[in-house]
Amino acid sequence: MVNQFLWVIFPYICMAIFIFGHIYRYRTDQFHWTAKSSEFIEKKQLMIGSILFHLGIIPVILGHVSGLGIPKSWLHAVGVNDHLYHIGAIYVGGFFGFMTLLGMIILTFRRFTIRSVRMLSSASDLVVNSLLLFIVLMGMYATLVTNVVQPEFDYRDSISVWFRDLFFLRPDPALMSGVPLSFKIHVLAGFAIFALWPFTRLVHVWSVPLIYVGRSYILYRKHKTN
Repeated sequence: MVNQFLWVIFPYICMAIFIFGHIYRYRTDQFHWTAKSSEFIEKKQLMIGSILFHLGIIPVILGHVSGLGIPKSWLHAVGVNDHLYHIGAIYVGGFFGFMTLLGMIILTFRRFTIRSVRMLSSASDLVVNSLLLFIVLMGMYATLVTNVVQPEFDYRDSISVWFRDLFFLRPDPALMSGVPLSFKIHVLAGFAIFALWPFTRLVHVWSVPLIYVGRSYILYRKHKTN
């Protein structure tokens, strides 16, 4: 019963909240669809942490998409064997994961320790920062520690298959029964952040200012004074 809830019901609840929560938030709260800037309070740590986090998280996301979404047999078909894949996952993924982790540590430390930044933050800001840090930390632990301690475990034979089956409405919770605890926690925390996403400042991710690419230049003219 517990496995059924964790690996079937809970993921669908989180995905439903993610989708319908965004629709509700957009229809009722567009004026707060942004991230409150605290740059004017403290700039140095924000700049360093943001650069590290954003440069690291993009390759990490792409790695998750390929690892979870692309079947192992497809990679074998194009010449990517298990050894080559794991080298890339551990060393390349570990490098960008560490960059992301360092960025999140700096950003979270800044938000909790600088009084003026903390006062500007909402409760959801503090929760999101903490949860993101925890997710990245567990991902790094699973990649660099669990994979070394349990080298025989290949998440592409269990987690990836279970994850893809979610979208075909046929998830098998038995696939997750033998998954190491660190991977399980990482997966569940990942779904939890998707459920929180629509109700936090994370929604600003979708506010990409594409309109500025084609917008005409704003001309400023100097007026002579007599």
